[in-house]
Amino acid sequence: MSFSTIPGMFLHVCEQLGDSKPAYKYKKDGEYVDMTYSELREKVESLAIGLLELGIHAGDRVGIASENRIEWILADFAITGIGAIDVPVFAILTAKQEEYIFGNCETSAIFVSNNFQLGKVMQFKEKLPSLRHVIVMNDDFDCDDVAVKSMQSILDRGRELKTSGQRREIFNELCSKVKPDDLLTLIYTSGTTGDPKGVMLTHRNVASNVLGCIEAIHFDKNDTLLSYLPLCHSYERTTGYYTMFAVGATMALAESVDTVGANLLEIKPTVMTTVPKLLEKVKAKIYNNVAKESGGKQKIFHWAVKTGIKYALMKLDGKSSVGLSAKYKIADKLVFSKIRAKLGGRMQLMASGGAALTVDVGEFFFAVGVTVLQGYGLTETAPVATCNRRDDVEIGTIGKPLPNVEVKLANDGEILIKGPNVMKGYWADEQATKEAIDEDGWLYSGDIGVITEKGNIKITDRKKHIFVSNAGKNIAPQPIENLLARSKYIEQVVLIGDYREYCTALITPDFEQLETLANEHGIEFKIVSELIVNEKIIRHVKHDIDYIQKDLAKFERVRRFAMLSEPFTIENGELSPKMSIKRHVVEKKYAAFIDAMYGEV
Repeated sequence: MSFSTIPGMFLHVCEQLGDSKPAYKYKKDGEYVDMTYSELREKVESLAIGLLELGIHAGDRVGIASENRIEWILADFAITGIGAIDVPVFAILTAKQEEYIFGNCETSAIFVSNNFQLGKVMQFKEKLPSLRHVIVMNDDFDCDDVAVKSMQSILDRGRELKTSGQRREIFNELCSKVKPDDLLTLIYTSGTTGDPKGVMLTHRNVASNVLGCIEAIHFDKNDTLLSYLPLCHSYERTTGYYTMFAVGATMALAESVDTVGANLLEIKPTVMTTVPKLLEKVKAKIYNNVAKESGGKQKIFHWAVKTGIKYALMKLDGKSSVGLSAKYKIADKLVFSKIRAKLGGRMQLMASGGAALTVDVGEFFFAVGVTVLQGYGLTETAPVATCNRRDDVEIGTIGKPLPNVEVKLANDGEILIKGPNVMKGYWADEQATKEAIDEDGWLYSGDIGVITEKGNIKITDRKKHIFVSNAGKNIAPQPIENLLARSKYIEQVVLIGDYREYCTALITPDFEQLETLANEHGIEFKIVSELIVNEKIIRHVKHDIDYIQKDLAKFERVRRFAMLSEPFTIENGELSPKMSIKRHVVEKKYAAFIDAMYGEV
């Protein structure tokens, strides 16, 4: 298999597989329906011709603001097939965030899924001179603006032009004109300055990463993937969506993250791409259910898990034991086979990325009989740089580089990455590009790592202050902290959220303002520090914080906070001489407060 552009991959696979099997399964009227490779090609081709009729051409930027759905895939293949550049965003972004992204790259058109997404775009449409068309995937939208059109009407118009022969061969011609170094997509990721940066990924970047993933992980046409991660995220787009397509597999779209459990039973997938958050939830749910069982069943379960972990670690170490193998067969029959049945019964592999997978979760799934391969990368590396292999797993590591990727450690341990997958740069930001990639083509990841005895890479620290939630979302803490500090009640703030489910904050308050607030509301107190635990004061401060952060994405917002009785100081070791907060010192000192905000003991 060889291809260097996404349109080239698309045409080749569609021609090879035709109507022989489903390319996609998606829900329609409550039931999963199939779309073959031939049906997919016909719809993509018609939509692409319809876009050309609107005046969208190669090099134009076209946004996609939508949840996962089959129309997202049609739009992506159509946009990139004519040589245009798509700009996908998370559907949970606010109108203000979308305005910055689509304004920064001067989009010509934006695909939106429904009335809600349309409403956000209409808030800023008139502020973007480049924006000529808004295309709605649903037919029941409520807008009489002439620039707003239904996706179906554009697809129908393209089909009409194609049938009449006016533009029958133009899609194939345009696909063939796309070059490997042309831009495929712009994916905006949070930066330390607060403004998102547009990662420029070429066809070569993504195509080489797809081929590297296939060679490393050995996906094939017999696989069925259940996809629930956002397609706008580079991880799911490359490792799930494009990679499955390239090998001729079938990809089923989960209705939402909340329906994954039910969809697993409907689809019975063989593989999944996932983030640690889902695996953690599955494990926690299993343990919670076991806790409700009788003492005898609990004892059997815990024995099985202990046996399963020993067996899995033995196998991963290339060893064998007749006695332990016999025990595992019993554990599998009594416990693990039932767990696998809840995953659909055919699950063989889960590729985990986007955040760190804890050793205990990895060991649990290996014990159950499901291989979990942890990978690592960045949006800037399209995104996969390293991963464990099916026959070479070291739990707790991110594995070895892909076959076509180079990785080395700098003198300070920073992970450097080089290869055809490394981005072209940041959109309209030459300085940021130079800071990220050196003259020899090495991308500086910002993560610190070590090489294990088995030759695998293990991340030990983060050099740059970018959080990654346990759902794989990138969060830049400094701009959020700067925003929250605008509150008159906040003196200093430290955002917490790295590898956490949601964001919280440690706050040192402005006690003069709290005292004023207390006097205004008739709140009695002996010393001002009493106010940090007063429910009325806390509610008022929370209301202020919620108002200030209203334009942040949901995953960036602070859900809970703790007010501290004393400020951070140089003397206490919490501030550097430059008055910068020493985050690791603060987190260690106030660990109990942090645990309480996440409901931990």
